Amino acid sequence: MYEAIDRYVRMLIAESSPARTVWNVERLRQGKPADWNYIDGCMMTALQALADITGERQFSDFVRDFIGSFVAEDGSIRTYKPEKHSLDDINEGRVLFRLWEETGEERFKKAANFLRGQLDAQPRTCEGSFWHKQIYPDQVWLDGIYMAQPFAALYEKTFGTGNYSDILRQVETVEKRMRDPATGLYYHGYDASRSVFWADPETGRSKSFWLRAIGWFSVALADLAEILPAGEARDRISGVFARLMADVRPFADPESGMYYQVVDQGSAPGNYLESSGSAMLAYAMLKGARLGVLPADFAAQGKKTFDGLVSRCLHTDGDRLGLDSICLVAGLGPADNPRRDGTLAYYLSEPVVSNDAKGVAPFLLAYTEIRRL
Repeated sequence: MYEAIDRYVRMLIAESSPARTVWNVERLRQGKPADWNYIDGCMMTALQALADITGERQFSDFVRDFIGSFVAEDGSIRTYKPEKHSLDDINEGRVLFRLWEETGEERFKKAANFLRGQLDAQPRTCEGSFWHKQIYPDQVWLDGIYMAQPFAALYEKTFGTGNYSDILRQVETVEKRMRDPATGLYYHGYDASRSVFWADPETGRSKSFWLRAIGWFSVALADLAEILPAGEARDRISGVFARLMADVRPFADPESGMYYQVVDQGSAPGNYLESSGSAMLAYAMLKGARLGVLPADFAAQGKKTFDGLVSRCLHTDGDRLGLDSICLVAGLGPADNPRRDGTLAYYLSEPVVSNDAKGVAPFLLAYTEIRRL
């Protein structure tokens, strides 16, 4: 299996370039060239992890060449739009720290400084949480924790003073505002103003438990547990992480170990076992067990989910591999897009695709954890 997955990744990078990546299905469907975005950023993070576990330089070389094509000598980032104030666009910056350490090129440090400045300018809710984007005022999405906080932690660890209090505060605000006390699951979004059409007027929460949103949050917590040094902040982040993993675990499909697109509605007509969020939970559980912040038996649960992904979603077409059952995209609003209302019917209406990095990247991250067992 290892050889087949390694071959799959080599195939993907052989067919990709800084101008066009085959794993960014959204850009391919739009017919647009590659730009600075979180989808490619997820894949760059996975390729760095693969280089570490396999020793294959072609993975890290691709990251260097790809990111290098966007970062100028002064640290400016081609195609980046500061006025969007999009947390999604911070995510790709996670790989800059390694690139700076490995190459010594100051442009990568300058780019990290630039993105840190973007976070300093990011609008916040009345409780101090980042808005998800400029077009989503007062809204906190689970996705945004993954997009911004591991970068912020890496920056603080590499160039800062070791103050992780803002990261901790934002994570704990999400637990306070977005966790359902009955199930322990987290809602996709929260509107601090309680005014947007999809939000509950009393709680501000959206309506459903979307798997990939919970997956993003889980991966963020697992990564933060690794990045943060021993101490109170790490312990409290790990507590949030352990509670979530214990609460989501009972919703796994008993046979495959995978999870449903809308997590708590497995019997609903049209609901399906979704691979991107399942891969994220597999990675989080495997990594959490390895780090010792989750009980050791979560490694077996994560492996079961990974094995379910391989048996159900990893298909062969001659010599080619592909990963299926990936929800292409889902979101909440904005106001001029009422279709994205956070209901079960909405999440089941979004396209399901193969080989998109939102599924491939977490699958590969989970694979690197399997290789460590």
